[in-house]
This record gives sequence, C-alpha cells and structure tokens, in this order.
Amino acid sequence: MHTILVTGGCGFIGANFLTMLVPRRPDWLFVNVDKLTYAGNPLSLESIRGAPNYGFERVDICDEEAVRHVFSAHDPDWVIHFAAESHVDRSIHGPVDFIRTNVVGTLTLLEACRGLWNGRFEGRLFHHVSTDEVYGSLGPEGRFTEATAYDPSSPYSASKAGSDHLVRAYHRTYGLPVKITNSSNNYGPYQFPEKLVPLMILNALEGQPMPVYGEGRNVRDWLYVEDHCDAILDVIERGSVGGTYNIGGGCERTNIDVVRAICAAVGRAAGRDPAAIESLVAFVPDRPGHDFRYAIDATKLSTELGWRPRESFETGLEKTVRWYMDNPRWVESVRTGEYRRWIETHYGAREHHD
Repeated sequence: MHTILVTGGCGFIGANFLTMLVPRRPDWLFVNVDKLTYAGNPLSLESIRGAPNYGFERVDICDEEAVRHVFSAHDPDWVIHFAAESHVDRSIHGPVDFIRTNVVGTLTLLEACRGLWNGRFEGRLFHHVSTDEVYGSLGPEGRFTEATAYDPSSPYSASKAGSDHLVRAYHRTYGLPVKITNSSNNYGPYQFPEKLVPLMILNALEGQPMPVYGEGRNVRDWLYVEDHCDAILDVIERGSVGGTYNIGGGCERTNIDVVRAICAAVGRAAGRDPAAIESLVAFVPDRPGHDFRYAIDATKLSTELGWRPRESFETGLEKTVRWYMDNPRWVESVRTGEYRRWIETHYGAREHHD
C-alpha cells in the first residue's frame, strides 16, 4: 500500500484532490497534513472523513519537530505539496506569512524528506504544486512554457517562485525525486470566497455589489479544479522525475467576461434576469502590480501523458454555480466561522491526529 502525505488537504485544490482520490484509490493510504488556517475547511472533507484509507494530522508545515514526527510516524512514499498561502491581495498587505509558509514551509518538508529517505529514493516522490504566476505577465501574444523565465510580480508569486527553485535545487543537489506542476487559475467546489469566481457567484446570488479591478481587461487562463487534480495524478504516476509540467485549461477570458459569464450562469440556475445581475458589477481601483495576462501552453503534458481537460469554461462554470447553490451549509460555515468552531470542538489545541 502506498502512503501518500498530502499537505494542505483542507484547502481548495487539496480537498478536491482528496475527495476524488480517496474513494478511487482504496489501496493507497492518504494522510492529510494541514494547519487549518482561515482557508482550510475540514467540512470540505466530510465525504471521506470516516474512510479507512484516510487520516488527518493538524500540523504547521513550518514546525520542524512536528513535521519530523509526522514523517517518522507515517513514512510516506509520496508527498503531494498543496499547502500554500495563495491570495495575491493578502500577500500585498501582509507578505511575511507568504514567505514563511510558501518558502520556509517547503524547505521544512524537503528537509524532512531528505532526512527520512536518506538516499533511499526508490518509489519515493516529492510533488510540488505551483502556479503560472511565477512567470510574470504576458502581453497580448504568447503562452507560458516550461522554459519560460521566472519573473514574479507579487509577494505571493515571488514566494512560489522561491519554493519552485528550492524543489529543483534539492533534486539537483541531493538527488531527491521531485516533480513540479504549474497551473493556471483554478475554479470549482470548495474554493474560499475571497477568490474571483466564488466571490462573484455568491454576490450575484445575494444581490451584493460585484467588485472588478480596473476595467476588468486582465486575462487569465481558467482550469476546472477536477481537471487539475486529474493532471496532477497523471504527472505523479507517469511524469518524468525532475520534470516540470504546465497545466492549463485553454480557456483564456478577461476578468469582465468571466464576471458576465457568471451573471448569465447564475441567471439560468436561479431563474433570474442576467442583466439585472450584471447591473451589480462595480469597477474598483486596480491592485498594485496586477499582471495583464497569463496563458499556459500545456503541450508537454498533453504530448507526454495524454492529458486533456474534460470541462470547457462554460460546463465547469455551470457545475461550480450549481455547487455553491446546492451547498449553503458549507458557504455559511465559511462566512460565519462555524467551521472554526468545528475545528476547536474536534481538534482543540491538539496537534497530531489520525
């Protein structure tokens, strides 16, 4: 049985990865390691909480002693590293936490792998989940490839760039078996409502203003989260050790077009007038260092591993709107702090749990 240590498994992408994979891989033991920050919601994992091949450890990945304890207790074959501070606006206002979690936390995990595996790397893997934001900003043409030079613009993207470099350095210096994936913007179930898509969906449903930076002309490549998780699994199982793979949805949209699509999708799902919803859009001053355009070239992933996204932006968005409408308890738990009380009730101040 493979033992898979998943960091940040209560966050958006990690939760989707676990809820997809735990039932599909009953012969793998999944250990979720999460500090349970504001964006880590254990309610996202209710469907697998009692699964025999799933366990949980409440641990800060920057805590060297706690991380060593978890590694010693579980002896993971693979480490899938999702844990990160990931909100650009928060990084602009408070960059220290981003450097601590994204750089120091990654270093702590790499050191734990190096110490535990001690050169015995057969069947081992450290998979690092990263972002296209490390590449900086594109003009109207071109796409990011795995050979694109790093040029981060925000404290968040700089911290992720630093962690990517550390992972590669541990491969080259110590022979640690690693793989890296850099993905475009994700959307889908369990995403914390500070991010664009869930924020717009919930504000549209509730008749609240829908704030859009600048004129909404910034362009992003959108990827449905379950397609991202399938790609990660393909890379883990069949990708080249030491390799980097870009994951993109091939769905470039300006921010304002995304918001308009959300207005239309909410209108269809809720039986409301999309034009009335769109009247809620409010343009606000742009944020500092706002990259103009991201676009991913996923040719290497599709050519080597045969991966293709299953969802178009339209089908993925329909699923996402329906999920937020069908899961008001999850939404309320995030907004009211109920899930924080749930954490204290079930875990309190304790640090290590199966």
